[in-house]
Amino acid sequence: MRFRTIGLLAMVMLLLAAIFSSTAEAREPVVRVALKASDIRSLDPHYGTTTIDYACIDPMFNALVRFKPGDIDPEKIEPDLAERWEMSPDGLTWTFYLRKGVKFHKGYGELTAADVKFSLEKAANKDTSGFAKDFEALDKAEVIDPHTVRLTFKENVPSVLGLLTDYHGGFIVCQKAVEEMGLEKFKTNPIGTGPFMLEEYVPKQKLVAVRHAEYFRGRPLLDKIEFWFMPDASSREMAFRKGEIDICEGEREQAWIDKMRQVPGTVVDIFGPGETLTLHFNTRQKPLDDKRVREALAYAIDRQELMDFLGQDVTTPLVSPIPPDYLGGTTDVKLYAHDPAKAKELLKAAGLEKGFTLKEVITEMSDYRRPMEQIQAQLRKIGVDLQMDVITHSAYHQQIRKDVNPITLYVCARFPTADPILTQFYHSKSIVGTPTAITNFSHYDQIDDLIEQARRETQVEKQKALWAQAQQKILEDAVAYPLCITKFVFARKDYVDLGYEMKSTLTLVDTIKWNTRILEK
Repeated sequence: MRFRTIGLLAMVMLLLAAIFSSTAEAREPVVRVALKASDIRSLDPHYGTTTIDYACIDPMFNALVRFKPGDIDPEKIEPDLAERWEMSPDGLTWTFYLRKGVKFHKGYGELTAADVKFSLEKAANKDTSGFAKDFEALDKAEVIDPHTVRLTFKENVPSVLGLLTDYHGGFIVCQKAVEEMGLEKFKTNPIGTGPFMLEEYVPKQKLVAVRHAEYFRGRPLLDKIEFWFMPDASSREMAFRKGEIDICEGEREQAWIDKMRQVPGTVVDIFGPGETLTLHFNTRQKPLDDKRVREALAYAIDRQELMDFLGQDVTTPLVSPIPPDYLGGTTDVKLYAHDPAKAKELLKAAGLEKGFTLKEVITEMSDYRRPMEQIQAQLRKIGVDLQMDVITHSAYHQQIRKDVNPITLYVCARFPTADPILTQFYHSKSIVGTPTAITNFSHYDQIDDLIEQARRETQVEKQKALWAQAQQKILEDAVAYPLCITKFVFARKDYVDLGYEMKSTLTLVDTIKWNTRILEK
């Protein structure tokens, strides 16, 4: 009897040990993400313009339609808040039928067509949105019934569905929340319909979003997401190695990729669409008002050397303002193959055979600073002394919009058609320093007609031909010099299952979805 009792006790102890061991081994359903930035700009999706804004906004909002998670192919756009839609024969009127029972965060009630109308009118208003220019063709939004909204456009746009995706001005906000709080408060107290909702925001430190249990696609698998703002690369990497961080924004460098691939339990995600690196020459500043000087700078730059420096896994060539995999991209442009001798001849013809000095600002962010340091070294070989003052990233964006730089490096990704880049960087209405300014740092005004014709064109092949002509003209006039495309790099613990295959995303980060989960040990 005594031995039987001892045996039973032993079995109980083993069972308890197994239970406690299993409990100890279970991972907390939380994902901690370290991002390369010091703070957010805005959580109002119609104002958020930085990568860190995108990362935090994406899990909290939805749009009428969405890109398939992990893939930005415009042909794969799928329903989101809208179950289905209809288009008029002329392409100017679109009717969207909303899902029923979609709930806003924190008790703000059910989504209705009135919220959609309010959101798109807000996105189209320059006083309430940073993306108003994208919606210039929107004539009106009408509520047909609580779950039906009709949009009418003044003219055809390259992609109506692209305009309404889960990106930039396409996100739908809660009308009641915006009106109760006011725009300023809403920027740090967002109310959307996404799988996660804001719990805490600590400026210059972190943002915490928790599960929205009533999410229409199903109860999110994670309890919460923590976004940590960590601009220093070594700090992010150390936190990741120590297990304090589950997903870490990486450096777009081959050495960093190779190093992190050796860390046990690590997945390195490298994905597109990547960001275009383009130099914009200020044609209003001497001596860059002379086309020969701009061409000389172009011939002095060695794209291949730059890509070798950044790394083969993270870069692809870019010879035109529009990436070749965007709708409207082309490689049939003047290439300016690396030719220092030709560069020196052009400078001599321009009366600058002894060289000259350029002074400008550059951001401390490595994605900008390191490529510009390579360009600086290459230009030095033809006698051009490019002097750079390193400032914070937010200050850089403020200064370049004040037209201070003779050469501006801009790194960006846009909706994958030619129109956004051509409009924002090369249309005269976008020239910096003007009332309608966006990011035309070159002060270029020679292709407005081509951009506008392409926007109105309904036949895709004719539209692509117009976009190609615009790009050819940009390179012939040497107002910009495309460098390369750099892909995004993130390190992820192998126990974080994103819930989809990551190929590309306009959010520019490893995005967290409702079905992202932590795998058991």
